[in-house]
Amino acid sequence: MLTEEALYWIALHQAPGIGPKRFYRLLTAFGTAQGAWKSESGALAAVLGQKVAADLLAFRRTTSPAAEGEKVLQAGWGVLLVTDPTYPPLLKQIIDPPPILYYQGPFRPEDQLAVAVVGSRRATPRGLAAAREIGAGLAAQGVTVVSGLARGIDSAAHRGALAVTGGRTIAVLGSGLDRVYPPENRRLMAEIAESGVVCSEFPLGTPPYAGNFPARNRVISGLSLGVTVVEAKTDSGSLITADFALEQGRDVFAVPGPVEREGSRGPHGLIKQGALLVEEAKDILEALNLSYFATDELLAAKEKETEFSPVEQKIWDLLAAGETHLDRLIRVSGIPAATVNSVLVLMEMEGFVSQVAAKTYCRNHHKHR
Repeated sequence: MLTEEALYWIALHQAPGIGPKRFYRLLTAFGTAQGAWKSESGALAAVLGQKVAADLLAFRRTTSPAAEGEKVLQAGWGVLLVTDPTYPPLLKQIIDPPPILYYQGPFRPEDQLAVAVVGSRRATPRGLAAAREIGAGLAAQGVTVVSGLARGIDSAAHRGALAVTGGRTIAVLGSGLDRVYPPENRRLMAEIAESGVVCSEFPLGTPPYAGNFPARNRVISGLSLGVTVVEAKTDSGSLITADFALEQGRDVFAVPGPVEREGSRGPHGLIKQGALLVEEAKDILEALNLSYFATDELLAAKEKETEFSPVEQKIWDLLAAGETHLDRLIRVSGIPAATVNSVLVLMEMEGFVSQVAAKTYCRNHHKHR
């Protein structure tokens, strides 16, 4: 059941010219999506400008928020607002996160330990094998594999994760969830939805326009602690995903390949720029300080009477002063941002710390190992 305010979120989100930045601008100006939807033309123009305001008014005259919400419910998709407590915490940290995610298959707490695996649509057998093995290796250690459901490397990474008992993977689409792209991945999408998540920020009916994929790529990296690139040309969209990862403070990993292959140029270029060379899932886990987590600990977030790891202890000690922003934890600890993120995620899942505000953490004093 959708709340009345959620219906206005859905309708406003579908309006022409209203991307995340303008959506949040409207919420700031009018307090609620319903308030923005029902506001007068002059007030809208002051926030959006004359043309975008006029387009919104025209869209409003032919659109019923209740009817749009009903379409989503009848299609069987879930709707997750950025204000919902189950909205992915890592994604919420990026600049202008998607106001709405349409999804099938619920997000789970363990999805906060996620790594993206992306690459060429025209992958070589060697690249496909590497993506499958990395996807399976990550999933076997309880790490959720994120990718874009594209042909080639993306599909191989998803399939690798699905091959592991209990393995989870998230597919992020560059279209509406009812417009499967590529069409031959319809069955794969259904398999992912059964044991993982298929999601999109694009409303139902949105075709897979080329301009949608950079936005899709920022969500892939936003959901992940790091992005792994397996085979990519120098103009590949996978490199856009890597760029977003860097902007979002996430790690970038690259799998090297034969120097004579065009698909090796993207990963090799990333390595030259400082990306970590990786050959298997273990390399990624170690870089993120996740290799010491056993699978059952990751999936069940068990509390065990053991000592904190050195990284956990340093973060715990820094939080002794009280509520502390993530940026300060990274700066004072001297620990890489992705490692601090991943360790905080696990400590929050286990109940040792809480996020009291955006990127601000504190100890839960009633718990200690």
